Amino acid sequence: MTGRILVVDAVPTNRIILRVKLSSAYYEVVQAASGEAALAMMRRSDPDLVIAASELPDMSGRTLCSAIRRKCASRPGPAVPVIVVHPADRPEERLASLAAGADDVLSQPIDDVVMLARLRSLLRARDAEAELQLRDDTGRALGLAEQPSDFSKPGQVRIIADRPGATTRARIEAFCRRSEDHIELVDPDNAMRENPRHPDLVVLLETEHSGGNVLSLLPQLRSNRGTRRSALMYIALPNHRREAASALDMGANDLMSDGLEVDELALRLKKQIARKRLGDRLRANMRDGLRAAVTDPLTGLYNRRYALPHISRLADRAERSRRPYALLLADLDYFKQVNDDYGHAAGDAVLVTLAQRLTDNLRAADLIARWGGEEFLVAMPDTDRTAARLTAGRLCSLMAKNPISLPDGRRIIVTLSIGVAIGVSRSAETPVDLISSADSALYAAKNGGRNTVVMADTVLALPLTKVVRTLPPAPKPNPRLAPVEPMIGQDTGTDGATIPPWGLPRL
Repeated sequence: MTGRILVVDAVPTNRIILRVKLSSAYYEVVQAASGEAALAMMRRSDPDLVIAASELPDMSGRTLCSAIRRKCASRPGPAVPVIVVHPADRPEERLASLAAGADDVLSQPIDDVVMLARLRSLLRARDAEAELQLRDDTGRALGLAEQPSDFSKPGQVRIIADRPGATTRARIEAFCRRSEDHIELVDPDNAMRENPRHPDLVVLLETEHSGGNVLSLLPQLRSNRGTRRSALMYIALPNHRREAASALDMGANDLMSDGLEVDELALRLKKQIARKRLGDRLRANMRDGLRAAVTDPLTGLYNRRYALPHISRLADRAERSRRPYALLLADLDYFKQVNDDYGHAAGDAVLVTLAQRLTDNLRAADLIARWGGEEFLVAMPDTDRTAARLTAGRLCSLMAKNPISLPDGRRIIVTLSIGVAIGVSRSAETPVDLISSADSALYAAKNGGRNTVVMADTVLALPLTKVVRTLPPAPKPNPRLAPVEPMIGQDTGTDGATIPPWGLPRL
């Protein structure tokens, strides 16, 4: 089955006819003879779409539509589309139903071709919204999405009409005067030109002179970069049932099958702009959630989740090009003492400063990632051993010679230890092995006195239990990390704060 549809009508013959037509199109059909029965059936069967008669024994079709809208608003997920069926001679009832929230209004006798095309369009839109809503809810649960803003700016509306006559032009001008949205009228020849303002809604209006030419633009608008996210509405001439059905199957979001009617256009326009903006917000939240999943929130650098597959792709490219690549694993020296003596805000400032210095002093092609804690990974394509060693030495020197400003105004120097591993073509080492080699070299740099660079190919293979990080045996000055006066531990400063005796001079 392609979907479950609830048919609500007090006349059994009408229900039977609709059931036969919908069943032949492979829809599952459930039925109700009144509004209250329909609401009860919704709780039991959870339909994907509702088709309701305009008049029911206990309420009108628009009252049922409003009740369904309230029900959908109280639970997660997209709203259930509602189509209201009216007699052909009740235009005021059509507008009332659209104002009550109906997604479309069909006139009796129902045109089967247009009805089935409309069902396909509404169900596609609902499925797409459901998928985006699910991802948005997941992101919101993880704290990765924001609540929508209450502010609603005017919409950008583009009406494409081919040689509109005086009557049609007068109706468009009347619509522009009453609308709060920004509306522009263009002819088909200029419709596909680049425009910096991407419209929220594009209205394709057939006129008595167009001969169906406007409809041919619909696939191009749907695939064009500037309009593929826009809502598309097609206004067909009366009795052009085939063109109307084709427009929905080609990607139109909404349809007016009886020509231009200003009041109805105003109602449909408002609904389509709101839906388009909801889709934009859900997509933006999803993009932001994906970005947050691979980005370190403090430094703005990529995290380990992103770095690992990137390094695998880098290794594959290096194998094909027969060019080496380098991995640098950098670790801040005595970072724990920064947090202990200056506070975690100072530690965050040190991490952010290091991230910025790495970004400013490495190539755009180099990947910089926060590997964890105070460790940072740099992946450098097309880099041999000499270039990697010189780059790592330059980064160490950069940190050692430039103090870091803390939030309270004090400045300290924090040094860097770096382990470097080189990946070469036809090597048995995998990217994970290479990261492990760089990590062993980093341990060696720590054990060798810090503020230094160690190449992985100079480190002797040791049992894992022998490779450990060591803390300074006792708090004492470290002349390697105190290139400026006053010397560590020799001055309490005018503010009474003692300079820590473990390698972070206050300037």
